[in-house]
Amino acid sequence: MDFRMPVPDLVKMGIKLITHKIIQYRLETKETRVICTNYGQMKGVRRKTIYDEELYYAFEGIPYAKPPVGDLRFRAPQPAKPWQGIRNCTYLRAKPIQKHMVLGIVEGSEDCLYLNVYAKTLKSEKPLPVMVWIYGGGFQCGEATRDLYSPDYFMKHDVILVTFNYRLGALGFLSLADRDLDVPGNAGLKDQVMALRWIRDNIAQFNGDPNNITVFGESAGASSIQIMMSTEKTRGLFHKGIQMSGSSLCGWANQRNENWAYRLASRLGYKGSDNEKEVYRFLQRASASDLAMHGNAILTLEDRRNLNIFAFAPVVEPYVTQDCVIPKPPVEMLAEAWGNDIPLIIGGTSFEGLFSYQSTVADSDYMLSAFEALLPMDVKREANPAQIKEMARNLKIFYFGDATRGRMDLFECLQLLSLTHFWHGVHRTVSARRSYAPTTPTYLYRFDFDSPSFNHFRLLTCGRHVRGASHADDLSYLFYNISATKLQKDSAEYATIERLTGMWTAFAANGNPNCPQIASATWDALDTVGPEMCFNIGNRLEFIELPESKQFKFWDSLYDEQKLF
Repeated sequence: MDFRMPVPDLVKMGIKLITHKIIQYRLETKETRVICTNYGQMKGVRRKTIYDEELYYAFEGIPYAKPPVGDLRFRAPQPAKPWQGIRNCTYLRAKPIQKHMVLGIVEGSEDCLYLNVYAKTLKSEKPLPVMVWIYGGGFQCGEATRDLYSPDYFMKHDVILVTFNYRLGALGFLSLADRDLDVPGNAGLKDQVMALRWIRDNIAQFNGDPNNITVFGESAGASSIQIMMSTEKTRGLFHKGIQMSGSSLCGWANQRNENWAYRLASRLGYKGSDNEKEVYRFLQRASASDLAMHGNAILTLEDRRNLNIFAFAPVVEPYVTQDCVIPKPPVEMLAEAWGNDIPLIIGGTSFEGLFSYQSTVADSDYMLSAFEALLPMDVKREANPAQIKEMARNLKIFYFGDATRGRMDLFECLQLLSLTHFWHGVHRTVSARRSYAPTTPTYLYRFDFDSPSFNHFRLLTCGRHVRGASHADDLSYLFYNISATKLQKDSAEYATIERLTGMWTAFAANGNPNCPQIASATWDALDTVGPEMCFNIGNRLEFIELPESKQFKFWDSLYDEQKLF
């Protein structure tokens, strides 16, 4: 995705960034505190929240692994080394190196494996529930910074919040089949495993309960959580999950090795043959900046039209190592996943497809008339042209009642992309939970709050003339961020912040999202049979049948029964 903006908008964003930094600086106090972990002592600082200036402790830039540079580039992370003296953890370290989604420039550092701990209090009668955030960004961008994920809203509640960086793009997801190279892929996911181990082993020093850890994330973060709930490498490292707008069954979270390494090397000037050892040696010598800048640029127009929107993402690892996270297709891991024994919240936004607004407008002549393009990538990989044509015909009949329909309007297309990119993957996960985790609570939600000024991702991607709850719009109601303004407490937006953080922290505390902030309604766990009932979060709170569920019959029909979940 390329969201680069005109110069006047960039100036406005620059002003917002400066203002945000000034506000964040003013919220810092002079009070510090030293904590002793298994790796050494560290100094944090006490800060104030944006609302009511409630106090909390911030420990930022804590190394949880060795810098993944030199021989560790592309490889599984190694544990951090202990240090002597008191480490200064009063400020953030660099984000993972990446191409900025808006500005189109490279930012960050290859040395990025750091985490941040935010504690409401360092001493209480009982240790506090721990919430661990895994950011989204399509495995191409993202960061554990206060610019995007400031803890202010959560620090009004009695919880510990942890955020961490993991590697992105080619540096995090390059996969090579040659065993001698020890680069089977998914290094970014292995970073997540390492971070979760660190949290389990050290969070008690911050007044966190190592026996009550909830992992939550959005988009790529949500699909990561489902992988973390499936791989044996994380068994027992956390106790509840929240998947927001993502699933390991979404097409973009299931990559195949389409010769990406050779294609990337060739783009960077490699002239040799398609030999993995030679390609690896070339990419080892390449600058991290070049790898970040060009990692997704190797996608062709045909790739993108086939919904192959990310080159480097989670893969089934070509051979099994001691660090292997995905030994077989994620759909085959669901039945025996250890995460079937822990409570889960899962859902998405009511208009996820607005995520694709700019890319669809940019290629509208094709996208609005090529119904085949809307079919799931994993389905098309295993179908022949005649089968794909028949599927597209059936799509036209199901949605439009007209097998000869030649063109959609923009928002019809975006609604269909909501299903193929996000909601059908969520539905398949829900179906798996109903079958494989029938006695474990699964809570389904739908974020439907449409603010004209506070749904920040929609405003960024679509402008002010488009309405709806886009993919990633719910993040503005969980985290204070660079785009946020201080709200009036009687506003619907502030009430939504109170509701969302209230539900998420209640679930983290006791496995049930019902809380005083939503006392006007009751959110029940899913039954194993019957309609998919969801908690609809809009101006009103309602427990209703998921509106999207009426469409799942068509999308289910595209899969063989054994491959559905």
